[in-house]
Amino acid sequence: MIALLILGSVADALLAVLLIAVSGFVFGGGPEGGHGDPSEVAIWTAGLIACVVAPIAGFVLRSLGRTGIGLVVAWLPLIGALLISLGVFDPSY
Repeated sequence: MIALLILGSVADALLAVLLIAVSGFVFGGGPEGGHGDPSEVAIWTAGLIACVVAPIAGFVLRSLGRTGIGLVVAWLPLIGALLISLGVFDPSY
């Protein structure tokens, strides 16, 4: 279980790096973005914060004896990113 928690933490870190690297091209002219619609920037920032907080919460829950729940919490940003990329949460409806 600890290996899956560590793997989820590494994957969350890589997802956070991807969000930071792509944000400039989504919201502004170049790598220094943040000039887009404020609601879109807020959602993007919330996703980035989730990628940082989820592994920390997973390890805290593991230390409290709730390893299974901690594992699920650590993988939540990745599951959400997968669902968004598959079009489950398509805002064009």
